[in-house]
Amino acid sequence: MRKPYLVHFGPAACAVDLCDGSERGEYVNQDYVLTKLGRPHRAINLMYCYYPNDEGWPLRASVAHAHDASFAWDYPYDDYFPYTGGLGGDHDGPVFAQMRDIRRHGQDVCLTITMDPFLSDEHIAAVARDLRTFGRVTVRINHEATGTWFSFNRRASYEEVAAFFVRACGVFHREAPNCKIVLCLDGCKELSERKMLMEDIFTEAAKAADIVSVDRYLALHWGWPNDVCEDGRSAADYDTDDIYKLAKKSYRRYVLMNDGVKKPMVMSELNADGDVTGAYYQAEKVKRFCDLVKSDREHWLSGFTMYQFRDRGRLGLEIEDPNNADNGIEQPVMSVYRDIIHDPFFSPARKNGKAAKLPLALRYGGAEDCEGVCIPMELEGAPVFFESYFDGELADLNLMLEVNGKWFYKAPGVRCVDLASAFFDGAFSGGELAVTIIATPATGENDEAHAVPGAKDTWMTDYVTVLPALPRFRVRYAPILNAIKGKC
Repeated sequence: MRKPYLVHFGPAACAVDLCDGSERGEYVNQDYVLTKLGRPHRAINLMYCYYPNDEGWPLRASVAHAHDASFAWDYPYDDYFPYTGGLGGDHDGPVFAQMRDIRRHGQDVCLTITMDPFLSDEHIAAVARDLRTFGRVTVRINHEATGTWFSFNRRASYEEVAAFFVRACGVFHREAPNCKIVLCLDGCKELSERKMLMEDIFTEAAKAADIVSVDRYLALHWGWPNDVCEDGRSAADYDTDDIYKLAKKSYRRYVLMNDGVKKPMVMSELNADGDVTGAYYQAEKVKRFCDLVKSDREHWLSGFTMYQFRDRGRLGLEIEDPNNADNGIEQPVMSVYRDIIHDPFFSPARKNGKAAKLPLALRYGGAEDCEGVCIPMELEGAPVFFESYFDGELADLNLMLEVNGKWFYKAPGVRCVDLASAFFDGAFSGGELAVTIIATPATGENDEAHAVPGAKDTWMTDYVTVLPALPRFRVRYAPILNAIKGKC
């Protein structure tokens, strides 16, 4: 082990986010997701709704208003998980546990939340204040706003939906400056169209937003779960290249709506529906789209969200096992997606810094703005055992570790992390590598006690952890069988 040095993680050329749970599937814990995919995402997207004045709230719509629904949104309010915080709400509900889980694992939170467009400023402000301790949060309010299916569109005009978005942006910017607000429209639907759908109505909303977005599926069975995709009446397969061109055209229209200002553009939902394509063509279409992103020199897309990790239908990297909701059945797209997110183009940019001196204060400002320490090593060959040990105060820390391209999580109280699986693919045969460590909020939330010294006003976005020492490592290149052979 040689002298450690600092490293800074910055934005990827195109970031990757992951949707985890929705009306189509349950939330999957981040330990499982990290183990399956081998690296953290920029952000994990959660799908919630907030209709606190509605009858039946805060029960989920399909529970409070159970009936034989004719389509996925055939309820008085949207059938997402209920956001139980807000004004007079329960702040210990699942959404808060999930946000803490996400941030402990070195990822930002993206909260997609559909809201009653007639909520008071007090209700909106209460939700914003809920999020002040969760670092750099992106909030996607009333997404797919030019659609017809969500409850907010059924109870308000498009002009009212747009005005609500502008009002909500103002409240969030005042109450929770750590939050960035995402406007998600349908965007351009035809290559021949000059403007986006309802562009004029939502121009002020685009100006109020921090980030602009469209959702795009390369194939979709929108009749799920009420019919089987057989005759194509409730499904479509789209040309992947056309979907890419339409999304890029939407970005250019957003620039014009913002008087030439180029705000970050994301695709907040992306996948191909295996109900339409089958499992193998689904993977091919996702790969093709990402190849188009990577080869485009304009680099107009700042990130996309894979929808989603585990799905009861076929819009997931895994299908939920109908016999056991805790079990996922991996699909071929999982392997393709894993390769995509490990490509340097879709990975956070790393910049090596000066030599590290202990004790070391590591700042975590989010997945695309954090500091770590690298511990260089020279290995004789592929290790059979590779373990990291955390003694004394180190055991209490919440850490993320990376070795040979694979990331691992160390929770507070854990004293040993087995890193050997980073070498199970057999590609490493010895030589130089480094173990990278970043420190993330131990509780999943920020607080003023961990603010940057001399910059207490940045506590909502910056979290500092003092690393008093480096972990110990146990590296062995052969099993101990020969040493104990014959002993009983």
